[in-house]
Amino acid sequence: MQKLIDAGLHPEQMLAGLPAFGARIESLAQEMNISLSGYRADHIALRVNDLEVAKALHQAWLEYGEEWSNNEINGRPIIVIGFHQPLEVGSWRVEALELPYPGDKSYPQQGWEHIEFVIAAKANNTDELKVKLDEAFPLLPWDKLAEKNIKVKASMPSGEKERLPNPTYAFKKQGVCIKLHPCSLKDVIASEQG
Repeated sequence: MQKLIDAGLHPEQMLAGLPAFGARIESLAQEMNISLSGYRADHIALRVNDLEVAKALHQAWLEYGEEWSNNEINGRPIIVIGFHQPLEVGSWRVEALELPYPGDKSYPQQGWEHIEFVIAAKANNTDELKVKLDEAFPLLPWDKLAEKNIKVKASMPSGEKERLPNPTYAFKKQGVCIKLHPCSLKDVIASEQG
């Protein structure tokens, strides 16, 4: 537990940092010319580089919720913990935490990294999702994002047992990321059991 405190990653420290993180998410959304106020914040994710820290965080966060899923995705465990009480981040209530165990990539900073929002739609791939995002956010300036140093990544993450396609667009700037996808994590996890 001391290792988490020293790294500033103890859940109490992380919760104290939520208002500032929420403000950075809001700021990124404004820069992208989109409003996420009417959308569900599906889950919040943090990033760590050390396996022992990830294991300690996994145990520490279980005091705040229950493990919904422990799934191997892209060669590493991804833990999903559903909160007993949703976290309030800005105007959103977030019901789950995504904790990926470290893989090959090293993150410049550890801690909160992204919030994923559900843009409810039928989209089987990233092309179909882009059409839905254009409908939901007609003022999103795709061609100007690079000028604003916002990196865009489209992906089709999936666990070995998932049956529900959940294409994702990630918009990242200075260590903060907004991800948009059509299905909630809860639905994706349910599809694994189905």
